Amino acid sequence: MNDQQVMICDRSNWGLLEITGDDRLTYLHNQSTNDFKSLKIGEGCETVFVTSTARTIDLATTYVLEDAILVIVAPNRRQYLWEWLDRFIFPFDRVAVTDVSSNYALWTLIGAGSDRILSQLGVNDLPELAPYNHQLITIEGIEIRLGVGSDLALPGYNLIVPEAKAAQIYDLITAQEVREIGDREWEQLRILQGRPAPDKELTEDYNPLEAGLWQTISFEKGCYIGQETIARLNTYNGVKQRLWGVKFANSEHQAIKENSLAVGTPVMLEEQKVGVLTSFTVTEQEPFGLAYVRTKAGGVGLSITIGEFSGELVDLPFLNHPESVNSEQ
Repeated sequence: MNDQQVMICDRSNWGLLEITGDDRLTYLHNQSTNDFKSLKIGEGCETVFVTSTARTIDLATTYVLEDAILVIVAPNRRQYLWEWLDRFIFPFDRVAVTDVSSNYALWTLIGAGSDRILSQLGVNDLPELAPYNHQLITIEGIEIRLGVGSDLALPGYNLIVPEAKAAQIYDLITAQEVREIGDREWEQLRILQGRPAPDKELTEDYNPLEAGLWQTISFEKGCYIGQETIARLNTYNGVKQRLWGVKFANSEHQAIKENSLAVGTPVMLEEQKVGVLTSFTVTEQEPFGLAYVRTKAGGVGLSITIGEFSGELVDLPFLNHPESVNSEQ
């Protein structure tokens, strides 16, 4: 996409959970990887829900409100996480978790020109907000929660709109110079940016360090579900595989289009299996994939084979593999 192009994606099929009660910050602090006790009203963050053995469940976007925390979760984790979180509420906890997905529409503006679109709708003089910070804006007298960030490594905003007014606001936005995209194009962007997804890169087979989600983890905060395992992995060189992008040779573009690669195809280095393909797409420009590859095999620039096709491991904007962290040698 060019610098001026703006896209809008209807993500209302994603889950929106609302956590209320006096203990809500402590509760979410204890249930996921990021530091919620340090967040103030109007701030937010990404966080990962993991099992007791630090296996990944979902990557979520959260917004801290005056009286609640909103949690955006993947469509295929909405029911699971609502039940998961409810399971850890004990009798004396002052916390409630409610699925409010049907009460709101969720749209994502994507592109550096998103501010221009908002300005055309009468939303001007937005303050400089940090990623995941949020505020209420008004369009045509309707209050909308505007969150900074597109949930990709691209500029943009999330808009949480009351369902009763959703059609009216959507018509106003799409009357501007925006391009509507659906689930297929969102999936392509997700893969090209490197955002891991449940049942693909986020499964019982992987932990958030391997998934390149270091920015979602607080190593300073106290105990939380999966904390001991994550700390041990970081301390004792336990990152045995990492998620990378796979750029395929341009000469094989047409052949791959005609013979699409299957997710789960092994990643081979010479004649040795060193990983697995987890996501795959073919854009107009090139085939592209996401794959976990064993750390000891190599990283960016490594030439590998997947199926009949050759590729190269590349870094991606959403992935974070710090140079200074411990990793398997």
